[in-house]
Amino acid sequence: MFSIINKKTLEHLVKLARIELDAREEEKFLKDLQKILDHFKELQELNTTSIPPMTGGTTIKNVFREDNESGSTNQRAGMEAFPETQDGFLKIPPVFE
Repeated sequence: MFSIINKKTLEHLVKLARIELDAREEEKFLKDLQKILDHFKELQELNTTSIPPMTGGTTIKNVFREDNESGSTNQRAGMEAFPETQDGFLKIPPVFE
């Protein structure tokens, strides 16, 4: 049986992924990748002509709320508890010299 995933292809994928595999891991990856591709081949053989295509996994639609104006926060709240303010802003010591 012809395999699309061979040692040369695996070496290319390993190089792209920037990973290192020892010989035992290479053999395991080759087998695992071949099983995955065999599964896709099996799926391609299914007759899906009478099944409508899906555009999503659910029929639930987004529910949006009305965009209503709400009360704002008081920017000045708490300023009196801060040690220093300047021109309506909180003044802090410099972070960088």
